[in-house]
Amino acid sequence: MRRVNHGETLRSNRLRPRSFGFVILPFGITSITLTLIISRLAVCLFIALLSGTTSLVVAQPAPMLAARAWMLVDGMSGARLAAFEPTARLEPASLTKLMTAYVVFSALNENRIALSDTVTVSPAAFAAPGKAAARMYLEPGLEVSVDQLLRGMLTVSASDAAVALAEHSAGTVDAFVERMNAEVRRLGMANTHFSNATGQSDAQNYSSAEDLAILARRLLTDFPQHASLFAQREFAYNNVSQTNRNRLLWTDSHVDGMKTGQLSASGWSVVATTARAQGEGEHAFQRRLIAVVLGAASDASRTQETLRLINYGYAAFDTVQVYRRGHVLAKPVIWKGDRGVVPVGVDRDVYVTVPSGELRRLGSEPLKSLIERPDPLVAPLQQGETVGRMIISAGGRHVAEVPVVALEKVESGGLLRRAYDAIVLWWRKRNG
Repeated sequence: MRRVNHGETLRSNRLRPRSFGFVILPFGITSITLTLIISRLAVCLFIALLSGTTSLVVAQPAPMLAARAWMLVDGMSGARLAAFEPTARLEPASLTKLMTAYVVFSALNENRIALSDTVTVSPAAFAAPGKAAARMYLEPGLEVSVDQLLRGMLTVSASDAAVALAEHSAGTVDAFVERMNAEVRRLGMANTHFSNATGQSDAQNYSSAEDLAILARRLLTDFPQHASLFAQREFAYNNVSQTNRNRLLWTDSHVDGMKTGQLSASGWSVVATTARAQGEGEHAFQRRLIAVVLGAASDASRTQETLRLINYGYAAFDTVQVYRRGHVLAKPVIWKGDRGVVPVGVDRDVYVTVPSGELRRLGSEPLKSLIERPDPLVAPLQQGETVGRMIISAGGRHVAEVPVVALEKVESGGLLRRAYDAIVLWWRKRNG
């Protein structure tokens, strides 16, 4: 990989590389305001939160909760804010239905099923195991829509609805569970395995706080159109009106999902999502946190401990939006293509999460940003194809990295263009 050094200018509190390649961006803080310091630091720290892996951001000590395991994640940046026994394998109880929902949402996206589909209730769905209250009270032979089944499963944890959805989506419950575990592997949930679609107690049905946080974030990012289902407080079917067991929906107005679970073997558990307004002007956004608390002693304790974790996350950390999806970082030369340059940048909104006050403390340290890519860059290129990476360091310490992608498609050029560029590249390589 060839590396080329380039200069950098700072305009409108944004980093805009003049050219692309291996870029080193020195930063000073002399005679600049705190706002500018924060802007520069944000640009230099955001990478850690976009790489697909979540690193633990250090801040004031997190509270010790009365639970067996927990995790708190910033839903915008992906940063892990607090964790205790995050990989411990525990029975997730009805939190299993979050993966049931993920598989059903996938089937909806692929047009294999539709919300308006009517499902004939099978004897197996009618006889679904579980608590008497955790059901829609479906009757065999009756027809019910997929939309109603989803609302019943996610609002009142209806196990009969979960079985009916599994059968309708995959033909059989066993086939559906295979799809659940295929998604487990695809999403990188290393400490999870499902043996059923309802959360029925089983030694082979387990998950972890870390994996459930991964699943919750992917539910929100992959299927935002269904997010409102997790916030529904009440559900009525078959002349029975029931309320959501997630008491956080009533306790904190910022909480907007997701799901609770309870088994005598594993205790009282919850995955909760919350959003609060943060930022100003064009950088205003709803900052989301994802809290997973497993194995609390009671419903009341589950609610109280989760609130403590959420409040800690908002008080101890700040999240800043530094780039919007599609922001162009540079326009490097591309060879053998139907054009001479290609815009490259980030293909999603970019956020950084740091401990409160950390930006001010880091303001006195030298910061460097570096971009790596193959040289030469040769067509064809697909839109969204990774063409390099950006590496960030603060005070000589590697922070993290993020993929840099082609923001537009570049087709192969004509015969003459390809031949001419091949000669130029050969000559350049021959002469070093």
